[in-house]
Amino acid sequence: MERHFKDGRFEFARLGLLGAAYRALSDAGEVLVTLDGIPDGDREAWVREFTALAERLERQAHASAADGHRASACSAFLRASTYFHEASACAPGTSRPERFRALWLRHRDCWDRASALFAPPVERVSIPYEGASLEGYFFRPSGGHGERRPTVILNNGSDGPVTSMWKDGGAAAVERGWNALTFDGPGQGAALHRQGLPFRADWERVVTPVMDWLLTRAEVDPQRIALLGVSQAGYQVPRAVAFEHRVAAAVADPGVMRVGDSWREHLPPEMIRLLDAGEKETFDAFMAEGLKDLPAERAELQWRMAPYGTRSPFDAYKAAEAMHLDAEILARVGCPMLITSPDHEQFWPGQAEELHAALKGSTLLRFTESEGASWHCEPAAPALRDERVFDWLERTLHTAHA
Repeated sequence: MERHFKDGRFEFARLGLLGAAYRALSDAGEVLVTLDGIPDGDREAWVREFTALAERLERQAHASAADGHRASACSAFLRASTYFHEASACAPGTSRPERFRALWLRHRDCWDRASALFAPPVERVSIPYEGASLEGYFFRPSGGHGERRPTVILNNGSDGPVTSMWKDGGAAAVERGWNALTFDGPGQGAALHRQGLPFRADWERVVTPVMDWLLTRAEVDPQRIALLGVSQAGYQVPRAVAFEHRVAAAVADPGVMRVGDSWREHLPPEMIRLLDAGEKETFDAFMAEGLKDLPAERAELQWRMAPYGTRSPFDAYKAAEAMHLDAEILARVGCPMLITSPDHEQFWPGQAEELHAALKGSTLLRFTESEGASWHCEPAAPALRDERVFDWLERTLHTAHA
């Protein structure tokens, strides 16, 4: 596929937006027209244009709802939610960085309005977590009330919206007769924007309360629960199932051994020396000076730091480095695991193969450029991804249940 943007962040988003049309989370025509009005790498324009598109669809959705056009309202709210999130994600580093949270809130409002119009409606849930709670959504297929079904827990990555979890497994589960649960863990979605909870490396402390809650549901088969993680959750999922052994099968899309590698690879040797030596003040001062005349890079760093709950680049780098897997942790994994490896993985290249080699009995699933399924999390090939991942899950959970 010919690249459209030279800016890697924009190009990745472009492919993801086109792929999202598979689940009616975008419409190709309005995406392409909007992208035509955005200069390469211009974040202000990206926020402006996608906000305008989202607001137009939001008005359209409200009008459809007022006239009783339920399906049209749901469709427009879903797409508005996607585009508000796109605008939010590019707001850090712009002239009005506060739009990062404000636009995220609008994204979530549109999602909540759309998901309430699903058939059956999506259930908003609250999962007890360390004296607080985690927001989540429970999806179930129509009919079969009281029937115990296989269930997939959808574990988001570092920055994806809840709409992406509908695309990256929720819809596929429901159409196969499964339940699905997605949640915002620390550093993600509502836990970040509404509660200020930052990422944590010991992700089993997040998944175990989620499992506890899920097992209270009468429609969940406790012997057929899978955990599917995307992006940075390619680390979080193996870490969690090393300690949480009630999960029957797990998916890491892609496999991630060391989250911090995607941060360190852009640093010059002197900055790596300062980081490894623990020289926080000097590291942060050099980072500020080095990014002073690089607004795009500065904005990218601010966006990536947000889920870590710090304004110090040094602290964010160190927090990312704390997320790593080793032989001792992986030796504790007891469930079957599927590890995806797309061509041209740009954040953690080669780590899926490394995880597969280190985790006995795991399955490595390749996605290729010739299939249109290259890049991180196969952004332009959601149908192919769903088919392969859920075929493996159905085989694996059937075997485990039998």
